[in-house]
Amino acid sequence: MVIAKTKDPINISAKTLPPAQIRVKESMPVLIRAKAPLRISFAGGGTDISPYLEEYGGHVLNCTIDKYSFVTIAPNESSNISVRSLDYDLFTSYNCKEKPNYDGKLDLVKAALKVMGVKQGSEIFMHSDLPPGAGLGASSSMTVALVGAIACWQNQNLTNYQIADLAHHIEREELGIKGGKQDQYASTFGGFNFIEFFADRTVVNPLRVDMSVLNELQYCLMLCFTGVRRLSSGIIEDQVTGYANKDKEVISALHETNYLASEIKNAILTNDLDRVGRLLHNGWLAKKRFTKKMTDGNIDRLYEAALNNGALGGKLLGAGGGGYFLLLCEFNNWHVIAEILEKLGAKVTSFHFEFQGLQTWKVEK
Repeated sequence: MVIAKTKDPINISAKTLPPAQIRVKESMPVLIRAKAPLRISFAGGGTDISPYLEEYGGHVLNCTIDKYSFVTIAPNESSNISVRSLDYDLFTSYNCKEKPNYDGKLDLVKAALKVMGVKQGSEIFMHSDLPPGAGLGASSSMTVALVGAIACWQNQNLTNYQIADLAHHIEREELGIKGGKQDQYASTFGGFNFIEFFADRTVVNPLRVDMSVLNELQYCLMLCFTGVRRLSSGIIEDQVTGYANKDKEVISALHETNYLASEIKNAILTNDLDRVGRLLHNGWLAKKRFTKKMTDGNIDRLYEAALNNGALGGKLLGAGGGGYFLLLCEFNNWHVIAEILEKLGAKVTSFHFEFQGLQTWKVEK
């Protein structure tokens, strides 16, 4: 295997891929690869969902981590598209000149190829470090990786904003999957970002946080799988319905969540990590008011056990109902909390912050 001669992995959102930059013999088959990171969200999730964001504007604070979704494309001269999920051993194929059938079998790939106008055959392979339903934005990360790989293959010059917009369009409009906007932008841009959502635009603000603060924050954070995977669509639908029905509890909780995104951002920038923990706790209390499906007895027991043994605060990631907890712990109690949670059936997952977003590259077979 020979990696095409480039100084760095190609970021298609940053600049056009010049023909001279990739020196590949015309007769040599090429693989196109992409990887896009998953994310953790500190606050603001739910305010990035319509119609709230159009009326009030949404704010989200998140950061990508070193868990990824991967896509490989092997172009060929046929009109057949074959797609395989290496995680689930799922396979589908169809003729790219025909309208794809959204039948629940790897529809993200079909929709991405359709929206991006691909009319050439290929074999596509996809896998992820962590599966969907964990609250880490894995589905959107996979969509971003697909958009990036296809754009690299087709030599389409797209900005980060265009990639994130395309990924959002594919999931929310083409496929009708319920959800917000933050995951596509987080995975595309990468790093620590305060993201503002408005009716007519989205603004990604990278945070310049001192590395010593980031090291301490990462040292004290714990990512803990509750043992339950969930589908977010029903939870999000409850939230949207409550908002549409002018449920005062839901609206108040969304306003508080919106406010806390700015407050946690400020606490991190001023190195007040104890306050970050308290604000995470407040955010979790607000999030539980979105819908009764947000939590259950087992999730509440895990969180209470963490608090009772030295956690300063935390929250469920993603829409809720299961997946991963993000906890901020006192450093001398971190391992105690981890041991107790694992005895209760949870699983602690190691991670590091990732400051790169979508990356694509070409490989000669």
